[in-house]
Amino acid sequence: MGPAIRPGYTKEEVLKLVEENGVRFIKLWFTDVIGILKSFTITRDELETGLDEGMGFDGSSIMGFARIEESDMIALPDPATFTILPWELAEEVKVAVMFCDIHRPTGEHFEGDPRWILKRALQKAKQKGFTCYVGPELEYFYFKSSTKPEVLDHGGYFDLIPLDFATPLRKETILALEKLGVPVEYSHHEVAPSQHEIDLRYADALTMADFCMLYKFVVKEVAVRNGVYATFMPKPIFGENGSGMHTHQSLFKGEKNAFFDPDDSYHLSDVARHYLGGLLKFAPEITLVLNQWVNSYKRLVPGFEAPAYICWGTKNRSALVRVPEYKPGKEHATRLELRSPDPACNPYLAFAVMLAAGLKGVEEKIEPPKPVEIDVYALNEKELREQNIGMLPSNLYDAIKLAEKNELLREALGDHVYDTLLANKRIEWDDYRIRVSEYEIKKYLPIL
Repeated sequence: MGPAIRPGYTKEEVLKLVEENGVRFIKLWFTDVIGILKSFTITRDELETGLDEGMGFDGSSIMGFARIEESDMIALPDPATFTILPWELAEEVKVAVMFCDIHRPTGEHFEGDPRWILKRALQKAKQKGFTCYVGPELEYFYFKSSTKPEVLDHGGYFDLIPLDFATPLRKETILALEKLGVPVEYSHHEVAPSQHEIDLRYADALTMADFCMLYKFVVKEVAVRNGVYATFMPKPIFGENGSGMHTHQSLFKGEKNAFFDPDDSYHLSDVARHYLGGLLKFAPEITLVLNQWVNSYKRLVPGFEAPAYICWGTKNRSALVRVPEYKPGKEHATRLELRSPDPACNPYLAFAVMLAAGLKGVEEKIEPPKPVEIDVYALNEKELREQNIGMLPSNLYDAIKLAEKNELLREALGDHVYDTLLANKRIEWDDYRIRVSEYEIKKYLPIL
């Protein structure tokens, strides 16, 4: 099955669809640097002007905690992303959505727009003849509320649970996604209690980044409408697996998968091997983007199916990068699976920095180390050193320090986003480290 392809409407087609379907309101969506979805609504009377000229808004309030003063911004809707929401605000009132590119009033792209960062990365790949495809697997939890992690079930991986409340939730979510034009491949219960996964069919990276934002919105919206709470928090329950966003990625040249080589023992071309080398070499420095929250590092620990060590393999799910085994006749499916990202990242920035690391590997012909096909978690420190297996940063502070030294990350994000993200994450780390946790009270108060 080929990649997911959205209709790619033109301005004229959007205006016609709005009229034919009785759409009254259009939500304009974009994200801030840390990936929080932002939205404002216009009426259909303003739509044509909005498509031609964009809609102005105050840009000083979208940067998160580490705000900087920005002048007015323009949200320019991308007609190719037009879709009608499957819910109605009131009887017979239809609402549509479009993703926006953010511009300055003078017309140039705003350098703090994550969607522009990804577009710029994809343009660099295009100049080398490549199209980047990704297929992320976003895991999440259903809880009874947003105040504490009370699970709805105690099922495990692929379990079919009698009276499983989440099964109809997943079904409703999939139907809503399909109405929105987001193709779904399959869904299932994940390893942890009340943990679930709905996998989207692979698509070009920009389409998929938009789809990821739609996916997270729909998962949460369906949950709320059914009286429960869905969260993409990486590690909400101590002692259970966290939620990842394993990201399958490949480069194509036209209709041909540039990662496939029939004569290689792993069926990986030189491009794929060097891309893999780049991912492994730069993984520690780009981790701040792929795992950007304090909580992200509670997931990246040995023993819970999340990678902590920098290595690759085919069957090895403790590895940072997995190469799914080749099936005859499935050359298009040759890909690399990066297993460290979590679903609370900003997908626009995450796909951009993964691509930057891989392309740098291709440019510099970086050779990956030998594959590791044993359980890396079972190795001691001496064995890890002997096999030259490094580790990802173990907390947000370490990730910040690695990111501060990395020119590839600065180049991929641009000075504006790079500096803003680092400032935001420093504030988050300081806010976290000064707080007294429940663990400390329980452990130390009775004895000290």
